[in-house]
Amino acid sequence: MSIIEMRVPTIGESITEVTLSQWLKGDGEYVKIDEAICEFESDKATLEFPAEAAGKLIYVANEDDDLEIGALVAKIDTSVAAPAGGGDDSPAPAKEAAPEPVAATESKTTYASGHPSPAAAKMMRENDISAANVSGSGKDGRITKEDVSQAISNKAAAPASNGKAKEAAAPVSVSVPTAFSRSTSSSKMSRMRRTIAKRLVSAKNNTAMLTTFNEVDLTEVMAVRKKYQEEFVKKYGVKLGFMSLFAKACAHVLMEMPDVNAKLDGDHLIHHDYVDISVAISTPTGLVVPPVKNVESMGYHEIELAIKALAVKAREGSLTLDEMSGGTFTITNGGVFGSMMSTPIINEPQSAILGMHTIQQRPMAINGEVKIRPMMYLALSYDHRVIDGSTSVTFLVKVKQLLEDPVKLLFNI
Repeated sequence: MSIIEMRVPTIGESITEVTLSQWLKGDGEYVKIDEAICEFESDKATLEFPAEAAGKLIYVANEDDDLEIGALVAKIDTSVAAPAGGGDDSPAPAKEAAPEPVAATESKTTYASGHPSPAAAKMMRENDISAANVSGSGKDGRITKEDVSQAISNKAAAPASNGKAKEAAAPVSVSVPTAFSRSTSSSKMSRMRRTIAKRLVSAKNNTAMLTTFNEVDLTEVMAVRKKYQEEFVKKYGVKLGFMSLFAKACAHVLMEMPDVNAKLDGDHLIHHDYVDISVAISTPTGLVVPPVKNVESMGYHEIELAIKALAVKAREGSLTLDEMSGGTFTITNGGVFGSMMSTPIINEPQSAILGMHTIQQRPMAINGEVKIRPMMYLALSYDHRVIDGSTSVTFLVKVKQLLEDPVKLLFNI
């Protein structure tokens, strides 16, 4: 017997632990070299783990286990040959021979018990069948395709029998008040959610965080977008959104005010001669903030295309570690969810974050007259150890002025 040990590989400098989010191959199943056997969830991304050799897969770790780099995940018995017909998703059953009574009494409960093979799982998803409604007849109680087929047949027959039962029961039915539910459930937080929680608490506890507010009149920004949107889309294939305009305005002011673009490293301030703006993106597994790099040197269409590409990758869970690293300033847009005002939390080790909010039509005094204007509240949270109050207010006012007169951005003034 030749055994190959599969251990958690080195993923990145800052990653010391991962979570085994799900097995992609069954315990005891034959796997091919380089075939993905499971998925790891790190602090920043989800990664597939390929088999280093062909053979029989033997589980060592379980789903939801937290594993350190180098920890043993599984073993592969390379002495096991590929099954005849190659490609069946579960071990080939023995020829139709009556099982011995002893085998039935000695069946043991393992991780495979009640778990479907990949093909069986696919059938269950397509037919909306729960594992709780399927009896596994495979090895160690594993659910096979035949088990799912039987469950589908039972499901099809159920409505008719249920209807008859209801008809029979109707004459003697008694109205009983339904009790309010008092049930609870527990589920383990994903690694990304746990990491987000730790960083938010760290930012709150380890920085002297304050928030300053202002409001911006977006009349001119909306007029520019309306006037040039069609030509912009025709030329670049992407819409001119608010995010690129806000990012460009922030980058312009950050280059003028390097303290807001700095970070604290012990007793030293690290200043940057570039602006990498992290953009908050909501995904099913949590909030990610991949940076758009060198925003100060990019055109509006380049910013929009970069944000769009990052958003697609984030929601697919395919962001690389390099794409998640860096950032000197962050922008988060709670307005897309309807937020009117909030105090965003700093994305460490950065020193400031800008919060955008929903646009509301409000009456404003303009040159002695009351006019309805599209207004947005802006919030700048900052680390007071790095940024003075006057600096934070000045920064926000400058961003406001650029957005209220976007032509200044075009002339870089």
